[in-house]
Amino acid sequence: MAETLKLIYSAAKVRLGFLIMLCALAGFAMTPGENLSGWQVLVLGVTVLLASSSVGAFNQLYERDIDSQMRRTKMRPFVTGRFSANTYWLSAIILVSMFAVLALAMATNVMAAFYLFLGAFCYGVVYTIWLKRRTVWNVVIGGLAGSFAVLAGAAAVDVNIVPAAWIMAVVLFLWTPPHFWALAIACRSDYEKAGVPMLPVVVEDHVATWTILAHVVALVLLSLVPVFYGMGWIYFLGAVSGGIYFLRETIRLHIKPNIPQSWRTFAASIVQLGLLLVGAIVDRILLG
Repeated sequence: MAETLKLIYSAAKVRLGFLIMLCALAGFAMTPGENLSGWQVLVLGVTVLLASSSVGAFNQLYERDIDSQMRRTKMRPFVTGRFSANTYWLSAIILVSMFAVLALAMATNVMAAFYLFLGAFCYGVVYTIWLKRRTVWNVVIGGLAGSFAVLAGAAAVDVNIVPAAWIMAVVLFLWTPPHFWALAIACRSDYEKAGVPMLPVVVEDHVATWTILAHVVALVLLSLVPVFYGMGWIYFLGAVSGGIYFLRETIRLHIKPNIPQSWRTFAASIVQLGLLLVGAIVDRILLG
């Protein structure tokens, strides 16, 4: 049983699900208005986690052919056969996703559930099925999944999305490409072998790293703007510290685009986003 749960945890990309859940909670935290009750916040977090994890499982189910060609992903459960790629899994994934959307609609409102649906659809269908194998724009457009999570959290409080939440949604949109492009530099040979047209696979290093740097500069600067729309010093501290760290590692990647530095830049992107999201949530809790 324990081994099965570990495999489900891996197949559903639950760690990514928790990050998406933080996006939704940050959207909630950045939206003034009537506080949701404790159980509503819990439902918001759980439903976003369930929706994200279910489409994460679909991503691994659908991509098992290319995952088998990549060292980083060749041990995933649907690749190794520990989980059979059958209609039972697909049905379970669809049911969990539908349950999450309906539960959020009942606990908060239809708009919050609609944004949650858009996020799941964007990652599961637009990115995984339509774009990933076809275009270098795959992770650019796919980045909307995280943005919709922010909007779901904000809409749970007020369907009229406030500027701070819109800005955070754009920050998430800008964050996703450099996060995955840094990974793609580290795993370039895997993506080449699998035929996935990630930016660092189809352009030279200096073009890829300039593009990454431009995205990081834009998102770091934009992440400071919510301070002018009501966010406090805790959020500002998280945005500045995480932004400087991410920017420093990205500059180093541009100067020396090698595999070790690409991994450091990839890690820095996660730290930056974590500080930003947690900063927004703690700011709401402590400063109101």
